[in-house]
Amino acid sequence: MKVDILAFGVHPDDVELGCSGTLAAAVTQDKKVAVVDLTRGELGTRGSADTRDAEAANAAKAMGVHARENLQMADGFFQNDESNVRKVIQVIRKYQPEIVLCNAPEDRHPDHGRSSKLVSDAAFLSGLRKIETIYNDEPQQHWRPHYVFHYIQDRYLKPDFLFDISDYYEQKIKAVLCYTTQFNTTDSSEPETYISNPDFLDVIKARALMFGKRIGVQYAEGYLTTKMIGVKSFDAFIQKVT
Repeated sequence: MKVDILAFGVHPDDVELGCSGTLAAAVTQDKKVAVVDLTRGELGTRGSADTRDAEAANAAKAMGVHARENLQMADGFFQNDESNVRKVIQVIRKYQPEIVLCNAPEDRHPDHGRSSKLVSDAAFLSGLRKIETIYNDEPQQHWRPHYVFHYIQDRYLKPDFLFDISDYYEQKIKAVLCYTTQFNTTDSSEPETYISNPDFLDVIKARALMFGKRIGVQYAEGYLTTKMIGVKSFDAFIQKVT
């Protein structure tokens, strides 16, 4: 299935925290969207790989995305090496996205920055004809996405552009809360974590409000890009009131 947008997260819930409002908006705008998680989040303090699998499936439904899969790299220990780059190249060529979204180049969790470089490298190398990959016993065609954008998740980074998610913020929170072992939980049978306290949702809201205020809307998500973005019409900058 060819998609318009392919969103990568190194852990299940990264996409929900970083860009799920954008993905929900894209689906409503008749874009094809898929999500790929690099790991199962098996080193997470709370829950397990199996519970994260189930939560990710529920979150995919909440976002309305068309496909989601997991590459099962080693949480915490994966490397930006040939084996893992080839896994990402294979999935990029499978979905042939125009746009790739992935983790920020630096963040609180070291996996985020490492996965950011891994996905960026793979997105470029996926366009090289002489790198051969196989899917379903058939050789894949080379494919390079037009853009790779990095969503801002935990650590504040100055965004290069902001995406209005005002109409999709509640859907974003619904997707985040599908991770019942991770967020907004008072379950005392497992240790409290940085994200398990209900107050963490206030942090998510504050970030979305702050980004929204920068562009005159209620809520927004922020992105980084190393590629210059061009437009053909000033209509791209004119907000149409309905």
